[in-house]
Amino acid sequence: MTGKKIRRRTPVRLKQIKNVANELSYWTNSSVNLDGFLEQAHFQGVDLILIDRAPMVMKIEIRGKWSWYPTIRGIKKWEVERFWVAVDDGAIPFLKNGADCMGAGIHIADPEIDLGDFVWIRDQETGDPIATGIALSDGEEMMKMTNGKAIQTIHWIGDDLWSIEL
Repeated sequence: MTGKKIRRRTPVRLKQIKNVANELSYWTNSSVNLDGFLEQAHFQGVDLILIDRAPMVMKIEIRGKWSWYPTIRGIKKWEVERFWVAVDDGAIPFLKNGADCMGAGIHIADPEIDLGDFVWIRDQETGDPIATGIALSDGEEMMKMTNGKAIQTIHWIGDDLWSIEL
């Protein structure tokens, strides 16, 4: 455990954060259910939505615009099937240490991904989410890359947000 705590926890009603559900539904291309005890909170410079005390949604800036995106827990809960990149076993230990995702480790990428999109990285074998980040090239280009960074990592299994004391 990190010993770091979530700050400024405030209970909210679904109608107060309806825009969050709408943004997530647009990104996932399906209806996102925000049922449970809802709280807004702050953790290390990131605004969060907690569902039943777990950080499920984070607000980040992409292309100069602040928007809401799922955390790894949210991706698991809502079984997101868009904007993903599958990596081989060789990339996973580096990603779990917070490294950016290199193009050489990517085997399959959602062709809908555009430069600057929020994406999630999954294990090629199991499909489990490993990290989230910002695409540094489009999905088609990522599959062709043999070197260089393809994704700037934001959140990964094992980081402070993942290991947070609930």
